[in-house]
Amino acid sequence: MSVVYLTAGAAGMFCGSCMHDNAVAKELIARGRECLLVPIYTPIRTDEEDQSLDQVFFGGINVYLQQKMPWIAYLPRWVDHLLNRPNLIRWLTKGAMKTDPKLLGALTVSMLRGMDGNQRKEVIRMCDWMSNDIHPKTILLTNMLIAGCLPEVKRRTGATILATLQGDDIFLESLPPPFQQQAMEAIQRLVPYVDGFIAHSREYGERMANLFKIPSDRLHVVPLGIDIRDFLESTTSLEVNSKVEEQNAAFRIGYLARMAPEKGLHLIVDAFIQLRQTRPELKARLELAGWMGPQHAEYWETQKGKLEQAGLHDQYHYWGSVDRKDKVRFLSTIDLLCVPTVYREPKGLFVLEGLASGVPYLLPAHGAFPEMHERLRSGELFAPEDVGAIADALARSVERGRLTVEERANLQTKAEGLVSISSHVDRLMPLL
Repeated sequence: MSVVYLTAGAAGMFCGSCMHDNAVAKELIARGRECLLVPIYTPIRTDEEDQSLDQVFFGGINVYLQQKMPWIAYLPRWVDHLLNRPNLIRWLTKGAMKTDPKLLGALTVSMLRGMDGNQRKEVIRMCDWMSNDIHPKTILLTNMLIAGCLPEVKRRTGATILATLQGDDIFLESLPPPFQQQAMEAIQRLVPYVDGFIAHSREYGERMANLFKIPSDRLHVVPLGIDIRDFLESTTSLEVNSKVEEQNAAFRIGYLARMAPEKGLHLIVDAFIQLRQTRPELKARLELAGWMGPQHAEYWETQKGKLEQAGLHDQYHYWGSVDRKDKVRFLSTIDLLCVPTVYREPKGLFVLEGLASGVPYLLPAHGAFPEMHERLRSGELFAPEDVGAIADALARSVERGRLTVEERANLQTKAEGLVSISSHVDRLMPLL
């Protein structure tokens, strides 16, 4: 087996990392490379054809129970097989339940300790499978949070180990002390087992290299890519675009991300309200789409309340959690994409999806976005978390007006070579 790609499932949530991992695996397979996409914790949920194995290692239920009740690790193998069944995990995690941060912190540290943690049995199970059945040449990890198994994996397979850096810091910052520091130190101890680290932007890669003490010669910047074919096919249709313009003459401002504080939903809501109150002559609507977990239901109600109080109850629409087909349709109806993330975004998958649909962006000037903007030059940046700056930028965009069908098609053509998954894999291949 050429490549074993370990991807961390996110329960019932559409996850950008899962979708990107899935697209990379699909492209590698299309190029004739042997590649197994292997779910960790839970099955993945993706908006394209799922390329992953119908098998889960370190099943979320199993590792949780082994952390809470370590004696479970000594139960017979058939119990493991039952607890790691993908359908059972999907059913039990479909609501993305809340987890006690203290238990989550202890579990994270235990997982990072690998053979010395409570999940030792799961490490052995994975290593048996890799060394006896698969014999991988390269093992690619979606992040360092699942790297606890690496010392044993390296010892038993001798494979080249690569790890992507994407969001590890955000998760670590959510852990309570002392687990945050313990997890950080555990990752630093695992760095020597990794032959190469992949980041999607120089800024994020250097920040993570400093955090994890990664040698500079092992850091590789590989710009993000997506499968753009269905976005191109939808948006270049004159019929689709003409129907959108007939339906509503208002300029449509789009938000496509989790309905969560860290993605800046409240900032786009506040900026939209300010825009409508200070520039009532500008016709604009707010279109929102993205997964919302139960932990953010109250937060969303607060945002809706602000819009209602401002008299904008009929000037916004929430599309819900969109699958691939509805995402393509959503992007074909908006004129501008704005996701004002609070944290420094390591990826920005939604930016590429928007450009593939001929939609310009409005983004905060932090994280991966400045480098994306330097490369793509198809939008505007604003000062992070500055509602006034967002509202002013929105006003400028509305004043300029929507792009014509031809302009959208030209934007897609300009972006195509820069954002395609094929371009991404071209840069990734020498490392594999």
